[in-house]
Amino acid sequence: MKLKELLTGIPVLSATADLEMEVSNISYDSRTVKPGDLFVALTGYAADGHAFIGKARAAGASAVLCERLPEEEIPYIQTENSRRALAVLGANFFGHPADSMTMAAVTGTCGKTTTTYLLKAILEQEAGAKVGLIGTNQNMIGDEVLHTERTTPESFEVQRLFARMRDAGCTHVVMETSSHALVLDRVYGVHYAVGIFTNLTQDHLDFHKTMEAYCDAKAILFQNCGVGVVNADDPWTARLLKDASCRPFTYAKDAAADLRAEKICLSADRVEFDAVKGADRVKITVGIPGEFMVYNTLDALAAALVLGIPLEKSARALANVPHVKGRVEVVPTPGKDYTVLIDFAHTPDSMVNVLQTVRGFARGRVVALFGCGGDRDRTKRPKMGAAAAELSDFAVVTSDNPRTEDPDAIIQEILPGFAGSKTPYVVLADRVEAIHYCLDHAERDDVIVLCGKGHETYQEVGHEKRHMDEREIVAEYLAEKK
Repeated sequence: MKLKELLTGIPVLSATADLEMEVSNISYDSRTVKPGDLFVALTGYAADGHAFIGKARAAGASAVLCERLPEEEIPYIQTENSRRALAVLGANFFGHPADSMTMAAVTGTCGKTTTTYLLKAILEQEAGAKVGLIGTNQNMIGDEVLHTERTTPESFEVQRLFARMRDAGCTHVVMETSSHALVLDRVYGVHYAVGIFTNLTQDHLDFHKTMEAYCDAKAILFQNCGVGVVNADDPWTARLLKDASCRPFTYAKDAAADLRAEKICLSADRVEFDAVKGADRVKITVGIPGEFMVYNTLDALAAALVLGIPLEKSARALANVPHVKGRVEVVPTPGKDYTVLIDFAHTPDSMVNVLQTVRGFARGRVVALFGCGGDRDRTKRPKMGAAAAELSDFAVVTSDNPRTEDPDAIIQEILPGFAGSKTPYVVLADRVEAIHYCLDHAERDDVIVLCGKGHETYQEVGHEKRHMDEREIVAEYLAEKK
């Protein structure tokens, strides 16, 4: 594609590159540059791509798109914002694939993954849609599963995924949009038919610094969608919508809203409630336990309504929806008189949610195994400890993706949360050893909740992801003991 075509919609401050040149590909990582590529120097919070222009040139880049004039001898195009430019380049390069599909995006601290899976199921079963999914667990094109590294990929990869989905015949895309992705312009230029807000609780303050900034990052989505499906029970919703350009559609179980949940019934294996919109009242059943599932279901129902699917049809789809991996997931323990669950709970609020859910049906002790991620928000660590101290009968404090931090140092910042509590706990920094400990000391009717990993099948130590699937750990240890 000619460079001038790629630059359509991008403000150019100055340029020495030949706009008629053919560009074979676009790269924003100097390690992947091939001859004929256009290299985009991204300004990031971890690294500055301008420092790698020389490497890109040496690898054969034909030109660079940058914010600051390069020190190296290389044809360049200077623009105001290279991150936004990359998003536009991607859309131009792949032929604006999002324009040919109905787009839906979910943002919020908790519940994004579950909401996307529920909405995908409704669209497929009741609208006959072929749905692409982008999210934390995995990316999907219909039933085809694609590996994913992060919740929302870099903008060029997002556009590449959109193109694959379009070319495979997808009619709809349902995706998680993290606060990082919104601030870092990974979905810049994408207009969504519907944007969904789940909730806002403490997370990612290492990046956003304040809850207000965290909320404002989420709010970007609602400046780029047609209808905003928002949680009227969440105290941050008013701020979220302050500068929104979309039409709001509210859902709630307590506040007045366009769609409400009434007559809620919580069971060990499901949630049931009446979905009420005006004079319409429809019984909803979803086979995933927990009061938080009321919200995750309401927002999917609301989004489906916005997309033209009536409550009765959505109810039929939700009654058959499969369990979401890593969300209150039962791990087989054949022949044992206790239960092991895996959940992605990795924030104070999600810990409270899952432990409250388990307390609602546990006949024995609730045992919480958890840790906190390294190189992330440190202020939530004692709050995670406090959640375990308040809602578990026994806690095992361990590691969870320590990254470049000392696992023992992270644990020491968790333990103040147990101050003043009578809840007994042990500290075992090695997560595999900690899981073994839970299994060795399990009592009849215990429910052991392995918090934090969920769908993840690795432990991130340093900059390395080491394979560690908690399902395998439990199965192998029980087989060995047998």
